[in-house]
Amino acid sequence: MNWLIDTLGSSIGKKLMMGITGLCFCGFLLVHLIGNLTLYGGPNAFGAYAAKLHSLGPLITVAEVILLLFAGVHVSTGLLLFYQNVRARPFRYTLNKREGGRTIGSATMPYTGLLLLAFIVFHLLNFHFAEKTPQTLFQLVAGAFQNLPYVVIYVLAMIVAAVHVSHGFWSAFHTLGLSHPKYEPLIKGAGIALSFLVGIGFGMIPVYLAVMT
Repeated sequence: MNWLIDTLGSSIGKKLMMGITGLCFCGFLLVHLIGNLTLYGGPNAFGAYAAKLHSLGPLITVAEVILLLFAGVHVSTGLLLFYQNVRARPFRYTLNKREGGRTIGSATMPYTGLLLLAFIVFHLLNFHFAEKTPQTLFQLVAGAFQNLPYVVIYVLAMIVAAVHVSHGFWSAFHTLGLSHPKYEPLIKGAGIALSFLVGIGFGMIPVYLAVMT
């Protein structure tokens, strides 16, 4: 048990936790996007999807608890690593200048992460913890996207998410030792493709509902 605590407490251990939880969130984003795409099918399609989720009962609660736990680990570990990097900035700045290859995603990871955390809280308050009304879930979502400021916030948040994922996906594979020079271009390409899928897939939904409902 001591070796596990020592490992998780080390810099490498923290990065491993970031990589594992990051990939889990990438998987969650894909599943969540697939479900949200039923919004294009109208009230009946989205209602059937929501009913299917609710029918899972305790399994959804367990999944939510796991996601909350992963989020706590990902955020707290990320902040701690960021703090440690800031303390070592003179050395890291020289190192990064020599290494090159910096991207917008890699340079802004801590900041896009914090912006996403703020948006997730905002999003949950508006939907998951919204006051119960006679409205269907589709009506609640469609009604929210009749509010132009909310549409703008949502679209901007999805752009931020895309930037975060563009580097986070590759970084997770690299941290977990799953990358190889031969396959690195493929992994980076998959990360960029996923970032576009997240940004466009989620970002177009509020625009569509704002126009069509």
